[in-house]
Amino acid sequence: MESTLSAGQEVFSPEQVERARRYHRPVYIVRVLGIALSLIVFGLLAFSGFGDALHGVVDGLPWWGEALAFGALIVVVQSILHTPLAFWRGYLHEREWGFSTQTIRGWTIDRLKGLGIGVVLTAIPLFALIATVHAFPGWWPVPAAVGAALLVLLVGFIAPVVLEPVFNRFEPLPDQKLADELRELAVRAGVPVRDVLVSDASRRTRKHNAYVSGLGKTRRVVLWDTLLSRGEPGEIKLVVAHELGHRRYRHVARWTVFSMASVAAFVVLLWLLFQWDALLDAIGASGPGDPRVLAFVLFLGTVLELVFQPFTLAISRRWERDCDRFSLDLTGDAESYQRTHRLLALENLGDLSPPRPAYLFFASHPTARERLALGRRWEEERAA
Repeated sequence: MESTLSAGQEVFSPEQVERARRYHRPVYIVRVLGIALSLIVFGLLAFSGFGDALHGVVDGLPWWGEALAFGALIVVVQSILHTPLAFWRGYLHEREWGFSTQTIRGWTIDRLKGLGIGVVLTAIPLFALIATVHAFPGWWPVPAAVGAALLVLLVGFIAPVVLEPVFNRFEPLPDQKLADELRELAVRAGVPVRDVLVSDASRRTRKHNAYVSGLGKTRRVVLWDTLLSRGEPGEIKLVVAHELGHRRYRHVARWTVFSMASVAAFVVLLWLLFQWDALLDAIGASGPGDPRVLAFVLFLGTVLELVFQPFTLAISRRWERDCDRFSLDLTGDAESYQRTHRLLALENLGDLSPPRPAYLFFASHPTARERLALGRRWEEERAA
């Protein structure tokens, strides 16, 4: 079999590489600014008079009211301070490059929805941490670690049916013939699905995407309607085959287990650090059950997320490569594979040549060049 694309042939022109570079370089700067801002805000709230002033708003409430209110206030302040960066990145920049289909009103509503979910998913777990310390002062790390792990598991189950519908509407794939073909593909993949759902992503963007989410009965494969509107069955089958690979290899379940272990370890680390009186004095907290520690909890979480981000993204890229190969093995369609990943890179403006730090800290997927090279190697192996 002759390779669809020879190893020496360049699939992207210098102009295409440069265009992607101009789109992504400002985004990288804004992402770095966002990380720095989070560290500064949480650091100030944890260790400075800024945090004392914010805590003073809720001081005097019962400990449970103080914990709930202070956690919510931190999330709101963080969101407000990040809004200019989020507005530039999610609205202005995307409109400038022809991707966003939202109005300012639509973007604002989404931002408020995200804030509401952020308050619930942050303030309530933080409150639960303080409540556990009060309920089990001598051995709180055990129930706190177990509770945090179970919360991660719960969110994994309910996110597709509770959180995702907050932002998008989902419906079964309307093309019955294509739906039947995709179900047959899933059977051959060893992961039968009842439905492949379509999300109304076109309400926000012109980009194309698909994903898997959920656990157990809430597992789903979701196609963006922007991808479906292209009307390329080979491309759609290839993308779905890739997503079926995530299910076949149990990536969502494995990541959930990893996340559960990570949050449990985080609780143990908090317990160790809260034995250090100098740290509690710096925070201005009387002990681990004092709501004043909550800003430090978020500060430490942000630091650790940044430290481990290259590791977690390397895992993500490895899994994406595994699913790329799975999609080729399942469909046997090297031509659609090459065409799909080239078009997705060009139409979504994927960074074709990212700086190494950006690749390590921000890239959850291999570059288009890496994916196309994998396709060429697959063809060469088949031809050998």
